[in-house]
Amino acid sequence: MKVGIVGFSGSGKSSVFQWLTGVKPDPSKSQTGQTGIARIPDPRLDWLSAKFQPKKTTPTTIEFLDTPGLLATERRDNPRRLGILRESGGLLVILNGFNEPDLAGQLRRFREELMFADLEIVGNRIGKLRDQLRKPRPAKQKEIDEQELALLERIAAAFEANQSPATLGLKPEEEKAIRSFQLLTLKPEQAFVNLGDDRLNCPLPAELLALEPNTLAAPAKLEMELNDLPEEDRQMFIADLGLTGFVRDDILRRVFSSMGQIVFFTVGEDECRAWSMPAGADAVIGASQIHTDLARGFVRAEVVGYDDFQRVGSMKEAKTHGVYRLEGKTYLVHDGDIMHILAST
Repeated sequence: MKVGIVGFSGSGKSSVFQWLTGVKPDPSKSQTGQTGIARIPDPRLDWLSAKFQPKKTTPTTIEFLDTPGLLATERRDNPRRLGILRESGGLLVILNGFNEPDLAGQLRRFREELMFADLEIVGNRIGKLRDQLRKPRPAKQKEIDEQELALLERIAAAFEANQSPATLGLKPEEEKAIRSFQLLTLKPEQAFVNLGDDRLNCPLPAELLALEPNTLAAPAKLEMELNDLPEEDRQMFIADLGLTGFVRDDILRRVFSSMGQIVFFTVGEDECRAWSMPAGADAVIGASQIHTDLARGFVRAEVVGYDDFQRVGSMKEAKTHGVYRLEGKTYLVHDGDIMHILAST
């Protein structure tokens, strides 16, 4: 999946992008966006790889998109800057934790910018629908336009009341009707405080946690600098700063999870691989992550949970202990499932 890295100018977005992906920011792409891939560390995949000794081990990944910083004062260009994010599956919101004391205020202002950008999209469509409805239209098309207009007017009213459409309890058919707008306010969001050295061991403000209880925090630039030091010097500085170690891998796993993603595994002598898919999705969706042909011809899935497999030690023992299962199309995949998809050709 693609996650957009976004925040106000000066928040250290590009440093976080480099920290997570290892890709050095390219100034020539500062206004168009720059992408980088981060592999998601998973000790379960490491264990499976050691067990099967495959020719290849492939972790799952996140594609990060570093975007132009939002402007705190001259806001007219912010909808364009945010527009780059519309095809992203989620947002990683970077808060300035080194020279901006009001973290909660930053997050509120960012969310206001999202609503402002989305209101522009919705407002334009409302205007077009109203114009269309003034003209002679087939009865069926008029009914469809009236339903869309009523829905968008509800959403616009929510924005004007400083509320996200997520608070409206939209029905699945309503969500489908507005999917093409790619509203930023409906995308999964993860707040991340980019810490300065002086805030390393300080708790996050209660006001911020009231807005976003699962806010993440780490000193991205400092970790990169420490990582470039010789091992002996690195450990000395880590101890002096009161750090317990690097947190990048944990942050990546938590961002991945906050985007509503889970992992399942395929294993064998050729390859052990981690695959990502939406949480709460069925086995056919899982099969489609591997290949569309597997989803099209899906027959059943052979499934063993990772914890069960680790405990019993082999597929043969999984069958003996009753933890090997055959599941159909409606099976909801669990995080850590080891799956083999059987499909007709």
